[in-house]
Amino acid sequence: MTDRPSKERIVSSAHLVSEDAAELSEYEFGLIIASNAFNRWITRCMTASGGGDLSPLEVLVLHTVNHRSREKRLADICFTLNVEDTHTVNYALKKLLKNGLVEREKKGKEQFYRATIAGSDACANYRKVREACLVDAFGALGGLNLEDVGEMAKTLRALSGLYDQAARSATSL
Repeated sequence: MTDRPSKERIVSSAHLVSEDAAELSEYEFGLIIASNAFNRWITRCMTASGGGDLSPLEVLVLHTVNHRSREKRLADICFTLNVEDTHTVNYALKKLLKNGLVEREKKGKEQFYRATIAGSDACANYRKVREACLVDAFGALGGLNLEDVGEMAKTLRALSGLYDQAARSATSL
């Protein structure tokens, strides 16, 4: 009988693997891969739905502005998406304004953004493409059910808080 090698971790940076939390490195690699796949998906879904050639952030900003048909300030959009660099969201809004997908209205000193009819239509068409390409395929996963996905979403939100706290701690070093 031969000794089995210790479990090989699937990670992006073996030099970062901690003996105390090797699973965290596996999670981070999974997050990198999932993030890139998700970004590729949302841009291609938006293109297929007729919303134009938008970056991942522009797609997310459009959906956020369209959310619940309520106008939003730049700060609201950044807070919702957990984006610290407001200039990147501001640039996305400028492109969406230029493409006629959002409009803005000044109230006092604040700028408020809302989806145009074309922007709302792009989001509705996005949903149709999402249903056809993603939601229908979701059933093919077999053992993974919607409750599992909901629990994973809760875990991701909790872990994002840990990463935010770690980022704050790192700025004080």
